[in-house]
Amino acid sequence: MPKEKRPREKHTPLSDEQIRAHTIGELKPLAERIHIAEYNPQWPELFEREAQRIRAALGERALRVEHTGSTSVPGLAAKPIIDILLVVAKSADEGAYAPALEAAGYTLRIREPKWHEHRMFKGPDTDINLHVHSAGCREIERVLLFRDWLRSNGADRELYARTKIELAQRDWKYVQNYADAKSAVVEEILARALEMKSARDKC
Repeated sequence: MPKEKRPREKHTPLSDEQIRAHTIGELKPLAERIHIAEYNPQWPELFEREAQRIRAALGERALRVEHTGSTSVPGLAAKPIIDILLVVAKSADEGAYAPALEAAGYTLRIREPKWHEHRMFKGPDTDINLHVHSAGCREIERVLLFRDWLRSNGADRELYARTKIELAQRDWKYVQNYADAKSAVVEEILARALEMKSARDKC
């Protein structure tokens, strides 16, 4: 009997009201179109600098710090914003880590209690998105699997690049609208990555 496939993560685009509700501070509409840049070999260096600053601020509370998103995939065109995954014991417990990050210059901009208790900070100088999740959160596995798959699979890396470049030509009110529009191809690629992972795990 064939093994039942793991269901895909369902993604519903956020409404303007939801985006405002999750945003801390001023919510500014995009003033221009999304900019997709050619891969820059300095992006990993920028990540390492931020990772050192985050670890220095949090010490053992930083359970994991990973370079994620398109800037973590060599050769992939991307918005020139460094995505970073920070794993802490409990992301909802902001008092355990947010003050230390804020003292180091980071600013809390997104709070999503109903989506994995996700938090997102902006950095003090380099343009980054610091995503905070709790240890054991299933989103961590998805984000890292997506990154690693794109690093090793040229066809899906090219598919993702083409999709982003095409979507970037459109007018979006908020960056989140652009991110939501990418969700279909992200889930398509993740499905292939999960299928391959499942096949390897059987071996």
